[in-house]
Amino acid sequence: MGRTERTGAQTRAATPGRTPDLPASRTGPDGSAVVRLLSYNIRSLRDDREALARVIRACAPDVVCVQEAPRFFRWRKHAARLARECGLVYVTGGATATGPMILSTLRATVEHTEDVLLERTPGLHRRGFATAVLRFGTAARLGVLSCHLSLQRDERYAQSGQLLERLDALDTPYRVAAGDLNERPGGRSFRRLSGTLRDGWTVAPWGSEYTSTPEEPHQRIDAVLASDGVELLGCGVPSGLDGVTGADLRAASDHLPVLAALRVPAGPAA
Repeated sequence: MGRTERTGAQTRAATPGRTPDLPASRTGPDGSAVVRLLSYNIRSLRDDREALARVIRACAPDVVCVQEAPRFFRWRKHAARLARECGLVYVTGGATATGPMILSTLRATVEHTEDVLLERTPGLHRRGFATAVLRFGTAARLGVLSCHLSLQRDERYAQSGQLLERLDALDTPYRVAAGDLNERPGGRSFRRLSGTLRDGWTVAPWGSEYTSTPEEPHQRIDAVLASDGVELLGCGVPSGLDGVTGADLRAASDHLPVLAALRVPAGPAA
C-alpha cells in the first residue's frame, strides 16, 4: 500500500514511481503567497489542443507563461479560447509580444501589463517579452516576464541582457522570468541569466529536468528563473499528472512544460 502524503491543503495516496505534487496554491496568514507558475511553449497551437488543455489544467497553475502563442489571424480569439479551456483568463501578450503571453487564474489581481518588442535583426524572427505585475491576496506582488529568446547566439545574448533590464524595471522586488531560452544551462546567455536570477531546477529540482523533445527528452532549454526573495519550493517537468498520459505530453507540443511553486513574500504595507 502506498504511503499517504500531505501537500499544502491536499492529501492523497502516493504511488510508486509517481512524483509527489508541488505545494498547493495558498495565501499565508502573514500575507505571503504560494504561487504555481507554468512555463510552456505551445507551438502556436499546431498540435493536439485537447491534450494541451488537459496538461495545463492538471498542473493547476496560478500563472502560465506561454511561448509561441497564436500571432496571426484572429489570434485574440484563439488565445481567449485556450484560456477558457484551461480555466484561466488572458492577461497580456500574444501577437503584441510576438509570441510570449501570460495567462492566470482569477486568484491573481492584474496591477500592470506591458508588451515589449525587441529590435528586429534582419532575416530573423522578431522577439518580445510579455510582462505583468500580479498581486495575490492583499500584499504578495509578483513581477512576471514570459520570454522566447533568439535561435541566433549573439542576438540571444543581447536579449538576455534586455530581459534582466526589463525584469528589474518592474514595480516589485519579487520577480520571475520564464520561457524558452533556446539554450542549455552551459550556454553564455543561460549563464548570464542564472548569474543574476536563480534557476528553479538548480535550486529546487523536482520532477524531470529535460524539456526537449517530448519524444526523446535530452536537453533543458526552458526554465523558470526567480529574483532574490522569491522562495523556490520546486521546479521541473511534471510527471504522473492526474488525467494526463505520456501520449498527451507528446501530443500537446514539441516542448515539455516546466512547473514551479514559488513562495512570494508580502510586500511592505501601503
